[in-house]
Amino acid sequence: MFDEFFRKQTIPGKTKIAMLIMDGLGGLPPTPDGKTELEAAFTPNLDALAEKSALGLSIPLGPGIAVGSGPGHLALFGYDPLNCEIGRGPLEALGVDFDLYPDDVAARGNFCTMDDKGILTDRRAGRLPTDESKKLIEKLREIKIEGVDIFLVPVKEHRFAFIMRGVGLESSLTETDPLITGMSPLIIKSLNEGSSRTASIVNQFVEQAQIILAGKSPANMILLRGFAKLPLVPTFSEMYKLKAACIAVNGMYRGVSRLAGMDILDVDGITLADEFTTLEKNWPDYDFFYLHFKKTDTCGENGDFDGKVHAIEEFDTQLPRVLALNPDVVIVTGDHSSPAILKAHSWHPVPLLIYSKYCRTDAVPEFGEGVCAKGSLGHLPAKHIMAIALANAGRVAKYGA
Repeated sequence: MFDEFFRKQTIPGKTKIAMLIMDGLGGLPPTPDGKTELEAAFTPNLDALAEKSALGLSIPLGPGIAVGSGPGHLALFGYDPLNCEIGRGPLEALGVDFDLYPDDVAARGNFCTMDDKGILTDRRAGRLPTDESKKLIEKLREIKIEGVDIFLVPVKEHRFAFIMRGVGLESSLTETDPLITGMSPLIIKSLNEGSSRTASIVNQFVEQAQIILAGKSPANMILLRGFAKLPLVPTFSEMYKLKAACIAVNGMYRGVSRLAGMDILDVDGITLADEFTTLEKNWPDYDFFYLHFKKTDTCGENGDFDGKVHAIEEFDTQLPRVLALNPDVVIVTGDHSSPAILKAHSWHPVPLLIYSKYCRTDAVPEFGEGVCAKGSLGHLPAKHIMAIALANAGRVAKYGA
């Protein structure tokens, strides 16, 4: 109800908003008396901005719920992830600019490594280089199954998008990825009667893929997860009267941004510095910029505490570049927490900073989980961040007389 009401309250303007997302930002201390990755990092620029900002902790979905990057980003963009459910597959396909049809069924694919007994030893095949993945995908494209067109599109490293197009395909399917090593890949099962034919098609493809990849190293099998069709959602332009742009290197994040109607800006390079250069070049042309930094999440999932600390410090060194552009509103947060000690996404609320010249500052010269827990924004549902940002940007009309 509030979401529909709020969209009617948004108004056009000339102000600019920068949303800077450190993927998996939230963390945990490795010892009871220690610091989180963010608290341990040397972040003079973030700390200086925090002193002029409102602080809090964002909750991507609800207490105790760990989310994937898809629903985490939908919430950051102001959508309710429970009412706008989308699988990983369509996001991967959109992220590599695949022209996804409404009835296509898409999944995220991973190359992986199995031992001679068919047990998974590496779900990511050593993060297979992208060039090697492309060669294997060319081989897998030789697989033909009657009654369906199958498209394979490289994403990055071990990842690819898997898309099926045909009559009567459904997406209520289980996944082949058990999400842990030490198990065999799973057989696809249909979750309703209408998906049984689609499940059979996927299983046929996986069987043939295993034959083609037999003897390869390190990638001798594939995993598929996140089967879904493309949902229809209102765009940023429709909801917020914003001309929005996405700056991201990884495909999934480009995909969710494209779903939200953002322009996807090309980044000349793969580093965070390259992303900030893209931001600077395009600053005059958009009202809203979403910039994504993946390394914090990658280090968290790898259990690399020090690596995540260094990634946060790398982000801090780039922050003055956006501040030099004089944005009206700056948001710094993450889509979820990825504590290195857990090596996974977690349910912990995420540090949040919102800056504008109109915000009520907490006057705390530090940005970390502890101080954010005491901040004036409180424990804020992530789907409400855009509302606060737009209000601070002067883009929300008064309600009532």
